[in-house]
Amino acid sequence: MPELPEVETVRTGLAALLPGRIFAAVTHDSEKSFPNTEADVTAFLLGSTTTAVKRRAKVLIIELSSNYSLVIHLKMTGQMVFVASDARFGAGHPNDSLIGNLPDKSTRVEFTFQDGSKLFFNDQRKFGWVRLLPTAEVPNIDFMQKVGPEPLDASFTAKDFTERLRHRQNASIKAVLLDQTVIAGVGNIYADESLWGAKIHPATLVRDVSNAALHTLFTELQYVLNLAIQKGGSSDKNYVNAEGKRGSYLSFARVFRREGQECPRCHAIIIKLRVAGRGTHICPREQKLRAKPTAR
Repeated sequence: MPELPEVETVRTGLAALLPGRIFAAVTHDSEKSFPNTEADVTAFLLGSTTTAVKRRAKVLIIELSSNYSLVIHLKMTGQMVFVASDARFGAGHPNDSLIGNLPDKSTRVEFTFQDGSKLFFNDQRKFGWVRLLPTAEVPNIDFMQKVGPEPLDASFTAKDFTERLRHRQNASIKAVLLDQTVIAGVGNIYADESLWGAKIHPATLVRDVSNAALHTLFTELQYVLNLAIQKGGSSDKNYVNAEGKRGSYLSFARVFRREGQECPRCHAIIIKLRVAGRGTHICPREQKLRAKPTAR
């Protein structure tokens, strides 16, 4: 599943292309991918203008002049491809659909704009979806109600971060970072990278991490997320950036997928183990598993 930087990369590309375009038609292959009534599509999508493209956690939101929004979850293999007479944009799962003729066998939803340009939602595994909802109701859908705060939001502080993690004192620090109800959009790659930056073993229980260490972890998490957005995501395998190029973040990764290589800080050999049900990369010298008194 994409993490926050990958979805933000998609959002950035769409935000530069879609605003001002008017929806003229839409086709889809199944109700699973496009679970919307014909009446709602006619009344609130067709003839409406795109006003903004936003993101909440790992979900894209295309806001419309009708006060409705298209809410898009790419899941594991989704991609968005925009095609115009003078431009082509592709972002998402890096298969040939990004550059091939569309629609193809992976196309689930095809939007046509009044100027003749098109937007395709492709999804090989058919797990993703595009829902048309009143914009005012988007924050109330189950996913939005359960998801935690944005880690890069200007109003979200190290104090807020620490307080939210403290509610899960008996869980491992990595499991809590991966819990979308605690913090939005953080996945395996960025959990490993930020824990390495803070010199915390991923299996350490939250209760055994000091407040000072949690503040350091928050700083490291923001750093790796911002770096990944700058580099176009971690997309060597599952995502490409707004120009259809693979994200370059993993070439700058300090620990993730570097098992058998030297730690860039202390030159110990990075190892891979399993924590919170996920493959986990650590420096065994600097990320030791030991209980510490929790600062109060």
